[in-house]
Amino acid sequence: MKRWERAIILVDMDAFFASVEQHDHPELRGRPIGITNGLTGTCFITCSYEARLHGIKTGTRIKEAKQLYPDVVQVPARPYRYAEVSTNIMTALRDITPDVEVFSVDEAFLDITHCQGIYGDPANVGQLVKDLVYDVSGVTCSVGVSGDKTTAKVAAKKDKPEGLVIVPPWKSREFLKPLPVTDLCGVAKGVGRYLRERGVETCGDMQDLPISELGRRFGNPGRRIWYMAQGLDPEPIQQTVPAPKSIGHGKVMPPNTRDKHTLKTYLHHMAEKVGARLRKHDFEAQTFFIGFKTEQGWLASKMKTQHPTCDSKDIKTCANKLLEYWEGQGCFQVQITALDPKDRGNQLSLFDKPDPKREQMNVAMDKINERYGEFTLAPAILLNRSNMPNVIAPAWKPDGHRKTV
Repeated sequence: MKRWERAIILVDMDAFFASVEQHDHPELRGRPIGITNGLTGTCFITCSYEARLHGIKTGTRIKEAKQLYPDVVQVPARPYRYAEVSTNIMTALRDITPDVEVFSVDEAFLDITHCQGIYGDPANVGQLVKDLVYDVSGVTCSVGVSGDKTTAKVAAKKDKPEGLVIVPPWKSREFLKPLPVTDLCGVAKGVGRYLRERGVETCGDMQDLPISELGRRFGNPGRRIWYMAQGLDPEPIQQTVPAPKSIGHGKVMPPNTRDKHTLKTYLHHMAEKVGARLRKHDFEAQTFFIGFKTEQGWLASKMKTQHPTCDSKDIKTCANKLLEYWEGQGCFQVQITALDPKDRGNQLSLFDKPDPKREQMNVAMDKINERYGEFTLAPAILLNRSNMPNVIAPAWKPDGHRKTV
């Protein structure tokens, strides 16, 4: 066996949310199902492979899905269950190698470079990973094995579901050659347009563009894109989760919401969630993005509290100011985001001492809600809050501040 200089695996769960539902509910196995954010959700956030055979895909509206296939089954999402299953999978993967990067709730990279003496051929490890994931979760995954993260990720997507695609490092360049460069993870529309203007449409075209061009325009991220297209992505496995640059929550509202009390309820709902999350991870912030999405765009503002805070009451005071600028236009979405989270405990000025009674009340409320469920104890206005369930954050991780639902 030829030892690989570097060996990377990407584990990509197959239709993860739908697969968990089919595993937990045997009556759904083999049937076309679509997952919605609650029973009142209007479009599918993902769907089973049986549904995809009928042209139904992520983002398809239920009305359209029923026209494509009348017997498609709508299933409300259970984000806490998906997070539980994902956590079990990620924990099990660390039995193969400690070098695991949780990329999202349904994807993970493994660096098995130093495990080749134990497991042998990297292809063997790929099959071992597939078997392990199924054993601990009952759902299937697709696996890509190569010498860098980018090629492994492309390989994992190539033969879904239940695929196992092996691309030795010395074949990566040829494997990626016909792939549109915009298919690479992290190559946004702006970068894609810049490359297209310079004759780079596919990964194979990249070898004709000097790396200095991308470096001059985009810095180190640009240089990495050049290497990615060559099958030489130098990015290592990332196991440390950096401090958050922002902490926020948003909700989709009933279309064209114009009732002021409803808007205020949604604002306070998000303010409570952001405040609780700041406190849970011992952060505070002073600058907040607060906004409603309308047909004309965002009605929003960056607002500052008097001092850094994690008290939802302070955040709600800022949020209420947004309603002063609202002129009756229909709203579709609400968002509150702490833009400058910092560790708590920084020295306050003489006049910025927090209210000890408020702190004690927040501690007690958080303990109750942690034990008995979110908003077991909450302000009265939230009795009529949205009944849409929470969703898993895009940057979800099984630990720390990114373990967010």
